[in-house]
Amino acid sequence: MNNEYKLTKFVQAAGCAAKMGPGDLKQTLCNLSPKDERILVGFDTAEDASVYQINRSQAIVQTLDFITPVVDDPYVYGQIAAANSLSDVFAMGAEVKTALNIVGFDKKNLSPEALGEILNGGNEKIKECGGLLLGGHTIESPEMYYGLSVTGIIHPNDIIKNNTSQIGHVLVLTKPLGMGILTTAIKRDLLHIDMIKYCANIMASLNYLPSKIMRKYDVSSCTDITGFGLLGHSLESVNANTSFSIQSSEVPIIHEAIALSEENVIPGGTKKNMKYIEDKVLYMSGLARHIEVLLCDAQTSGGLLIAMDKDDAKEYIKEIEDLSFGYATIIGEVIPKAAKDIIVH
Repeated sequence: MNNEYKLTKFVQAAGCAAKMGPGDLKQTLCNLSPKDERILVGFDTAEDASVYQINRSQAIVQTLDFITPVVDDPYVYGQIAAANSLSDVFAMGAEVKTALNIVGFDKKNLSPEALGEILNGGNEKIKECGGLLLGGHTIESPEMYYGLSVTGIIHPNDIIKNNTSQIGHVLVLTKPLGMGILTTAIKRDLLHIDMIKYCANIMASLNYLPSKIMRKYDVSSCTDITGFGLLGHSLESVNANTSFSIQSSEVPIIHEAIALSEENVIPGGTKKNMKYIEDKVLYMSGLARHIEVLLCDAQTSGGLLIAMDKDDAKEYIKEIEDLSFGYATIIGEVIPKAAKDIIVH
């Protein structure tokens, strides 16, 4: 990562698009699911990526994602956007092979040099996980966005789905919450440069090694926490037989995000998430006001949420301590289906 930030108000110049809420997205996709025996994972179960079998021992994993700027340094923005896009492949337990750039560039307000830095930052992250950049597509746009179409590979028997958690397994979260609130604060010039760098480091860190290491352990499900927040993605991960019990006091949260949430520095995506899950989550009495906001906060390049054996979880957390900035922790457990899909204590 660059040592110095180029504080050019890149975020404000590039604009900010509103992300569709989980309810809107589900309604849009409900009639599009194809039927083919080679499709091992489609989009009918809200998985992180699709999986298509090509032979008995190989399946391709495909995903696409892009974001508007979250920091003012174009190189760092490129790193974060790429890490965010690559994460869906890691959440499936797969290896990244190739990627294509997806770019909307506002050349009236941003320089060609800025575009070069964005792409260089993204390519650095692709190479970090052993992938190859094969090209892409760029259009002129009044709103800046950048991301990747990513192809990975996995053995059909090794796919880790998001909704196959086993009762009795614990839930491990590998990155802290609060990035939606903190990136909103960046856009409003409310964060000190040191905190901006700290947040950028976390967002730019890949889920590559945490994913690779988790495959050694008894894991029953995995997803990554991004735009729908912890509770939104947890809701996608329960099944007909399971609920998630989450201990809010154990959930890692960047402290500065708590005060900002109480000052109503809350992104629109987070508010949509709160509305969507309000009748699907049981909040136990006595919880602090900020808990609902932070657990629904729309994340950029968030961590993995893994259901795994309790003893394995303790070893796994030790093994990835440096990779998770010390935040990885057990935040709850998978329980038999309860009155609500998610119980927050």
